[in-house]
Amino acid sequence: MQTSLGFVAPGYDNVLALFDSLLAADPSYSAQLAVYRQGVPVVQLSGGPDMAAETLTGAYSCSKGVAAMVIALLVQDGVLDLERTVAHYWPEFAAHGKDRLLVREALSHQAGLLGVEGGFGLDEFTTARAAARLAAAAPAWEPGRQFGYHALTIGILMEELCRRTTGEALQHIYDRRIRKPQEVDFFLGLPEDLEPRYRDVLYEQDPDQPWVDPLSLEGLNSNAPVSTIMELPNIRSVRAAGMSAAGGVGSADGLARLYAAATTGVDGNEPFLSGGTIAAMAREQVWGLDRSSGLDNAFAVVFMKPHLSRNFGSHRAFGHEGANAALGFADPSYGLGFGYIPRRAEEGRTAGRAHRLAAEVRLSAAGLS
Repeated sequence: MQTSLGFVAPGYDNVLALFDSLLAADPSYSAQLAVYRQGVPVVQLSGGPDMAAETLTGAYSCSKGVAAMVIALLVQDGVLDLERTVAHYWPEFAAHGKDRLLVREALSHQAGLLGVEGGFGLDEFTTARAAARLAAAAPAWEPGRQFGYHALTIGILMEELCRRTTGEALQHIYDRRIRKPQEVDFFLGLPEDLEPRYRDVLYEQDPDQPWVDPLSLEGLNSNAPVSTIMELPNIRSVRAAGMSAAGGVGSADGLARLYAAATTGVDGNEPFLSGGTIAAMAREQVWGLDRSSGLDNAFAVVFMKPHLSRNFGSHRAFGHEGANAALGFADPSYGLGFGYIPRRAEEGRTAGRAHRLAAEVRLSAAGLS
């Protein structure tokens, strides 16, 4: 029978019991779980085939939440104003009636730019070429009037806003100002010397879901060397480039430590985001029927917000899930930074194991377990 490795602090035994029960119930289950409370690690667990504490693997759209920390820093610095139009910083973006779209609207999936004619090639992401194509595109709906998940294009929007306001790539800002000083084990651009720590995400191929129409929410062209979005982090060039929408790789501790460093501080340091910045970035912008997925959804500025079918935290929580059921978030109500990354992509996304574990963590943090 599988059991976990790592530790839990006193009062978190129920979290350990649940994690071990998940391992015992499924011999193929592999995952990492990490939790910080008020900047101190209280849960550090890993278990299952080929999944150690030091393992790095893909976290898909958890990358959006990581990249959003850079956007938050630019807002805090006064370099980027959420109430300005995108076109104020990026004049070419004004084409086709997009001139009135605010930054906070664009970064809460309201732009109507799910893709471009012909789709994007994998080598275009993280480049100004992709941004130019997106700026010239006509939106699928009146910008700012509806929302729909921009699965890959929101990364292009974030990256170009960084280039336009700082002259620097988002990935470089993340590395210089967040990852290295906060010692975060999560990468938007995995260095080659860390490749030995990487393990491919395992997933089941769905024969009824071939790759995509180039204007679908995935937005890749027919020449992209993939048949499903699940392949993305398993491609060395993708994880090396660190596309901010879906190309990040790391550990559960990396996600948990990042959210803790931003909101409570770690190692006795002050948080790198102010309370005002957190409030501005984490305030819910949209809620309701997502035009892309046809499901209910809720977003702050980039970050996902909890709601009935994604109940990962309190109303103050903010974070992001990934296509493999990875999840990273902060919950200021409990002083938590949370990270969960499975090795094998899970059915049901975060509505399953990650949410159950997050609920047990909150019970422990509230002293109710």
